[in-house]
Amino acid sequence: MKKLLTLLFCLLPSLTVLSQNLEDLEFGTDSTFEVMTWNLEFFPTNGQTTLDYVSQIIQALEVDVIAVQEIDDYQKFLELLEGLDGWEGYATNTGYLNLGYIYNTEFVQMTSVYSIYPSKSRELPRKPLIMEFVFGGNEYILINNHLKCCGDGVMNSNDPWDEETRRYDACVLIDTYIEENFPDKNVILLGDLNDILTDNAANNVFQVFIDDPDSYLFTDMAIAEGSSANWSYPSWPSHLDHLMISNELFDEFNDDATVITTIKIDDYLEGGFWEYEQNISDHRPVAFKFMPQPGSVGFGDFNQSNKTLQISPNPFREKTTITFNPSEENSEIQIFDVTGQIIKEAKLNKGQTSFDWSADGIISGTYYIKLKSNNGYSATKKVVLSR
Repeated sequence: MKKLLTLLFCLLPSLTVLSQNLEDLEFGTDSTFEVMTWNLEFFPTNGQTTLDYVSQIIQALEVDVIAVQEIDDYQKFLELLEGLDGWEGYATNTGYLNLGYIYNTEFVQMTSVYSIYPSKSRELPRKPLIMEFVFGGNEYILINNHLKCCGDGVMNSNDPWDEETRRYDACVLIDTYIEENFPDKNVILLGDLNDILTDNAANNVFQVFIDDPDSYLFTDMAIAEGSSANWSYPSWPSHLDHLMISNELFDEFNDDATVITTIKIDDYLEGGFWEYEQNISDHRPVAFKFMPQPGSVGFGDFNQSNKTLQISPNPFREKTTITFNPSEENSEIQIFDVTGQIIKEAKLNKGQTSFDWSADGIISGTYYIKLKSNNGYSATKKVVLSR
């Protein structure tokens, strides 16, 4: 036995060298769009150690947008963002299991973020958090949610407080919201939805979506139907973290470049899932990567090279000048903060080519300037106020 142990200890250094580590993680590319859902389990579950791990993972994966759940410490989330060069984010601050987003500012321009259904606590104890943004000239809608947990796997529609019934009713509300507000938008519903996709119809909380295959598709259905080794919640095991798309994205999903996967970060840790669970989360992230169609959705050209809209100086301290092509009749400038709140609006005269913004009384931060014409938003750019 001693000889065997000695041999194992001699082999360990070479095995460590050959093993993967977090520096080997990769997923995002400059030519594709990536979105990921990640339950961070009472973030930060192990204090500064968790912040260090999560920061390293985000920078290695280079995902464009990450929807996160279970932000327990809002201030620590802000600390995480401060340490991420090239990423910004937003989280709710209700004091319990907040939802949030982290996004790559080089490629993503967030236009608004807001919660919905504030009075529906039975169905939606964590209010769905919507992020509207532009990537590559296309507008996208993300709906991040963390549905009610637990239950016995059987839906009892006669009991409104039955956990499965609550999740089912939540899905009906979200379906209604999408139909009424985003009937022709690129919508992605994602998050820790706390149930499996493969239940029979009588007990499937997602049946309202599954029964409408012309409108919706769960991108991770193959994961749910496949080996438990690839599921997002190994502790049970089960697959609870999902990404569902609206039919506007079906072509992208069917493209050869599309990837949908559970990212098994624990494979890149020496201590495997035990180390991952102790320091990061009990949920693995699930990510969706696809080649976006050429930009065409309503907002126009959002590239940083856009000549239609220029801002100088940027960053600025007190005043900046916004220049643009001669404005059409009924054009206007809108300036809003990272939460989507409009902080200034100004009507433009026909033929006007510039507008001065004096940011009196406005705190330092990132803001977005939209040039709105009578045909919709024609250009949007980010500006940084740094006093």
